[in-house]
Amino acid sequence: MTSERDLAQQRIAVLSKELEEHNHRYYVLAAPIISDQEFDFLLKELEALEQQWPEFASPNSPTQRVGGGITKGFPTVMHRYPMLSLSNSYSPEEVGEFVARVEREIGRTTYSMELKYDGVAISLSYVNGELVRGVTRGDGEKGDDITNNIRTVRSVPLRLRGDFPDELEARGEILFMRAQFDKLNTERARNGEELYANPRNTAAGSLKQQDPKDVAKRGLDNFIYTLQGPQLPSTSHYENIAAAHRWGFKTPDPKRRFIERTDSAEGIMAFISYWDKARHELEMDIDGIVVKVDDLRIQEELGMTAKSPRWAIAYKFAAEQATTRLNAVTYQVGRTGAVTPVANLEPVLLAGTTVKRASLHNADQIAKLDLHIGDRVKVEKGGEIIPKIVGVVLEQRELGAQPVVFPHTCPECGTTLVRYEGEAQHYCPNEHACPPQITGRIEHFVGRKMMAIDGLGGETVAELVKAGLIHNVADLYELTTEQLLGLGKGWGAKSADQVINGIEASKRIPFEQVLFAIGIRHVGETVAKKIARSVGSMDRLAAMTKEELTTVDEVGGVIADSIIDFFAVEGNRSIVQRLKDKGLRMEVDLSAAQPVGDKLKGKTFVVSGVFRNFSRDGVKEAIERNGGKVSGSISSKTSYVLAGADMGPAKRVKAEELKVPVIDEDEFKRMIEG
Repeated sequence: MTSERDLAQQRIAVLSKELEEHNHRYYVLAAPIISDQEFDFLLKELEALEQQWPEFASPNSPTQRVGGGITKGFPTVMHRYPMLSLSNSYSPEEVGEFVARVEREIGRTTYSMELKYDGVAISLSYVNGELVRGVTRGDGEKGDDITNNIRTVRSVPLRLRGDFPDELEARGEILFMRAQFDKLNTERARNGEELYANPRNTAAGSLKQQDPKDVAKRGLDNFIYTLQGPQLPSTSHYENIAAAHRWGFKTPDPKRRFIERTDSAEGIMAFISYWDKARHELEMDIDGIVVKVDDLRIQEELGMTAKSPRWAIAYKFAAEQATTRLNAVTYQVGRTGAVTPVANLEPVLLAGTTVKRASLHNADQIAKLDLHIGDRVKVEKGGEIIPKIVGVVLEQRELGAQPVVFPHTCPECGTTLVRYEGEAQHYCPNEHACPPQITGRIEHFVGRKMMAIDGLGGETVAELVKAGLIHNVADLYELTTEQLLGLGKGWGAKSADQVINGIEASKRIPFEQVLFAIGIRHVGETVAKKIARSVGSMDRLAAMTKEELTTVDEVGGVIADSIIDFFAVEGNRSIVQRLKDKGLRMEVDLSAAQPVGDKLKGKTFVVSGVFRNFSRDGVKEAIERNGGKVSGSISSKTSYVLAGADMGPAKRVKAEELKVPVIDEDEFKRMIEG
């Protein structure tokens, strides 16, 4: 005879499967077959059973759609695959240039085009078909784990359907449908609350609510736009999206032209032109079109820059504009000495926010616009985020209006400005005595992605500089608790100890972050990591020639020149030496790298394709741990091309042209195993 416990377990399983099916039909297929009341009745039955028999309740139960326990904080986790942003284009010419660049390298190919949803990027990880983690984009390498909140988004499947891979990452956009956003604001208006400005910002804020029950009430939605994983069903992005739909994801609908394929720039522009007109009829906001090379093998062959993939581009639609008065122009000096003109405007409402200031970028932009104080100017949000002036209403210019003249000297320290060859920006060269450069460099140095020094924010750094306690980043390591307590108001033993302890703890920060923190122009976070792993130490980097530097992956002539110029300045060399003397890490931690040997010493590899026994990062790590180097492109200096399955055809052709040996995974294993 079947026990009550067994019957409960069976009923929970049946209800869960039935509710998942109804949820999929309603939120993904938009084709429900039962009423809301019937759905709620089944859900309440399941909730009651799970409360009585909690051992049978799954983390991915349909009951979790209404929210689980409160989350006090969101832990930061690393992305298995980086979430890079896309390069933006605003004209047909730029789209044509993108296609031409791709075809110069790999020949004629097929492109996938789809809507660019205006929401919040999210990565969803599944193991054996079960949702195990939902993570925000963050900085592209790591993001916040918001899994409990993601479970409340009804169009995100908690369990996959059909024949899916064992491991899978689905990436997409969490967003508000327009009707749901309007409903939310109607309720707020009824309650006398301030209205939300726009769907995207509201979606981002909703996902960071501590109580998942509050997130569930918002009615967020989701579209999936790409898949990642070691065993995807196809080498075609378009076909993988179709597979994702079969597994239960809400994806771009080809029947509604949300996604299409073409093999020409003309086909791409036809898709863009259609949606530029039709986008206002959609039930959600989009801000452009994403164009991707469809073949994943060719994507891998084209590779990435430090910030974005070379195989994709985002076409942004013309931004919303407003007209207002230019009251004044002020000038900001950044940490690198770059002088940026800023327009001070009569406040105007634009794309849901009040705009008071806008960037003018550089002297050339001021001259191009022929700006005069008091002009009526046209303002739009570049990429619908950063306000910028795009034109002047000349017929409304006041008589006697004074033209805007870019200064010849630094507005902060009076030093004569310089403009380097090939650059649009003017710079103050007084890097070690110009106040905002000093403060900006120190603020950059102590930041979370750099030295991560607790208790040192922008205001505190400015206070320390003003008090004369620090003049550069090396001075931080000579601060004492007594000096901080002597600053008076706002400083107690606890806050002073936090800063001093944070400074001491920063001595354990890895070399790659130290390199990013010292603030070499053009050396961002990703490039700093590449350089650190390739070069090994600060001393080695300081001694390298331009020719040597440009052999490092992602380092071109501009970055090489910037590194050489940095170390040519005595003040910079002195600061780096002082940091070294204070115990900061100035070389790669070999114990962390766990070197195996030097079997590949002096050998440079280009890696292409998919491997049986290594992940992409794993095979690169194996090369470096055995003394070899990894490069992103084939040249006469390449020792071997390591080819996995689905290696890009253009790389094979180039290897043959340059007579570079192509080896497979088995040969590589023999090399490192000796």
